[in-house]
Amino acid sequence: MMAGATSATAAAGAFAAAAAGAKARGTATACPWVVAAGGRRRSGVVRCDAGGDAQAASKLASITALEQFKISADRYMKEKSSIAVIGLSVHTAPVDMREKLAVAEELWPRAISELTSLNHIEEAAVLSTCNRMEIYVVALSWNRGIREVVDWMSKKSGIPASELREHLFMLRDSDATRHLFEVSAGLDSLVLGEGQILAQVKQVVRNGQNSGGLGKNIDRMFKDAITAGKRVRCETNISAGAVSVSSAAVELAMMKLPKSECLSARMLLIGAGKMGKLVVKHLIAKGCKKVVVVNRSVERVDAIREEMKDIEIVYRPLTEMYEAAAEADVVFTSTASESLLFTKEHAEALPPISLAVGGVRLFVDISVPRNVGACVSEVEHARVYNVDDLKEVVEANKEDRVRKAMEAQTIITQELKRFEAWRDSLETVPTIKKLRSYADRIRASELEKCLQKIGEDNLNKKMRRSIEELSTGIVNKLLHGPLQHLRCDGSDSRTLDETLENMHALNRMFNLDTEKAVLEQKIKAKVEKTQS
Repeated sequence: MMAGATSATAAAGAFAAAAAGAKARGTATACPWVVAAGGRRRSGVVRCDAGGDAQAASKLASITALEQFKISADRYMKEKSSIAVIGLSVHTAPVDMREKLAVAEELWPRAISELTSLNHIEEAAVLSTCNRMEIYVVALSWNRGIREVVDWMSKKSGIPASELREHLFMLRDSDATRHLFEVSAGLDSLVLGEGQILAQVKQVVRNGQNSGGLGKNIDRMFKDAITAGKRVRCETNISAGAVSVSSAAVELAMMKLPKSECLSARMLLIGAGKMGKLVVKHLIAKGCKKVVVVNRSVERVDAIREEMKDIEIVYRPLTEMYEAAAEADVVFTSTASESLLFTKEHAEALPPISLAVGGVRLFVDISVPRNVGACVSEVEHARVYNVDDLKEVVEANKEDRVRKAMEAQTIITQELKRFEAWRDSLETVPTIKKLRSYADRIRASELEKCLQKIGEDNLNKKMRRSIEELSTGIVNKLLHGPLQHLRCDGSDSRTLDETLENMHALNRMFNLDTEKAVLEQKIKAKVEKTQS
């Protein structure tokens, strides 16, 4: 398994174990979230308060969760906003669970809006594909934010949170960022190096730009993930021989058909979207000369026909889907339908097929949610394969895939350091603003005292302006050195560490209390959003 998949799967296992342990202990103080932590910000197992005396609980009964969080701000100073990913994938959850959590692309903005309306979530993004459903967030409070996201997932899918925990993985900060970079590079895909996932990551950014839903941190992280994905594909040979889910589906069908009949088998494709188009492309690569395509409209089929001249494409409307299936040996399904297109009853109604092609009609379903019910395999002359069954295809050349993944990790580490340096450099911005504001308040106060001593009658406009410019110039000269030592582009880790040390020193010396001020500002914004 790839590096990203391994860490995600391990995190899921630890997560489930911790949850079970907490349940067995009853009123334990350990919060049931086990975190794979990375980077300089945080590490280890995160714990949170689960109780509190009855008097305190009664006193705060009428206060909102956000107001409680604000009152306890000092306790959370060490717990800065965390980047996190909460999700499940083909490596951790079966397709029947993934399809319940799947979010159609057109609903991503709505999902982001719902997630960012949660009390402790600042930013959010949704990456939902046939192989994964992952939610990336920036959380004000790690424990409370993650709990809110898991509850949201449970409510959306109808799956109890306790059952979800057995399959979810959770990664934090540098581990979460590395995971996204590995996903974008195709290292966490069922098929190593497949290119479709990079396009899907790009679509998250494009969708966010159109809806205005992505925040500063999430937007930058996804853009850097795209850069990492491009570099891995350009600077390594990871894409050489790589296949997509669609091509793996075609390969699986060819494996199940008698070798002598692969090219003569009657092929049917239901759905002419991106995945369906790739199915046609790979059927051509295998030497197929004809495919029947069922789609709601003819325009998409015409576009594929215009682009791919090496195969005969026959269009059938959706109303003729079952008639087309009756004449097919292999049925590929790739639609966005949320209900099953083929059930056991449908399969039983289809006529048997020739023994020359195995006597079994193959349904290869690459849709999530699924288009073909698992019960179809109970019919004697039918077999169903879904995206989880594609593992059989990608087990080949495992050693070569692992070697290529190791080469790609060097690039991912470089891009990860670049992103973390950028994020760390943001920490100095509030200090710069507060220090400048502090100095300006002193300047204005002392200037006013000076002008009062001189007297308004003794000053003309030119003299007053000169005194004001003098005071401003002195402040700017004094601040130049400290502010220069707070500015860093993040390219040099040694310089970055020194910059952060300078920031903390200035905060102490001038009692700026920047971290608390920033946190309270974020909480205020969340309260205002909740009340609006």
